Amino acid sequence: MNYSANINGIEYSVSYSDALVDGTLIPLLRHLSQLHTEKGSRVIVMLAAPPGTGKSTLVSFLEHLAKSVIPDKRVQAVGMDGFHLRQEYLLTHTFELDGEEIPMARIKGAPITFDLQALRTKIEEAAQGQICKWPHYDRQLHDPVDDAITIDADIVLIEGNYLLLDMDGWRELSQYADYTIALTADADMLRERLIARKMKTGMTREDAERFVAFSDMPNVRLCLDKTMKADLELSV
Repeated sequence: MNYSANINGIEYSVSYSDALVDGTLIPLLRHLSQLHTEKGSRVIVMLAAPPGTGKSTLVSFLEHLAKSVIPDKRVQAVGMDGFHLRQEYLLTHTFELDGEEIPMARIKGAPITFDLQALRTKIEEAAQGQICKWPHYDRQLHDPVDDAITIDADIVLIEGNYLLLDMDGWRELSQYADYTIALTADADMLRERLIARKMKTGMTREDAERFVAFSDMPNVRLCLDKTMKADLELSV
């Protein structure tokens, strides 16, 4: 099944196999619908995956697919990118890496560059079933936009690199999830995807390779090595 979506200002077109859609995604949505019926209140789903796996596109597709598969339930997809620390903070604070103090902006996307407490607070609000606000990350501003999204759905799909990260502070997030999903993939394939993504923004291949090696691949390896077991695990 072909699907196109604009994710944070970038157009993506993907094709999901019939085997994946019919054998996994449709049964998943039906299972989540049943969970919501049994629970009688909002269901929180957390999907964790390394950079480049297509997690944002997948949850967007699930939201789209749900309209025909479980039309009596409202499904909403949101991401954790809106919890990036602001660019001004990242540019004026440093992080020690291999004995060198570097601006945090150079490692933007690493766990330390997110506002973990704000993320946990918002997830807790959403898990309590409240109609609540959620931030959106604006790639043109390079900053989050507060309260850009209203969460009011029956089933909320939250995607992000570190939602199931087995590290202090992060591992506690999973207590709010009714269902968890983890995506995994070959690291070399993800590297090529991430380079291609950077080149779409105008970078040369050489600059994209340098950026991905320094900024993205450490996060890819962290996710591949430190993501906790999930209720559903998929390889892409």
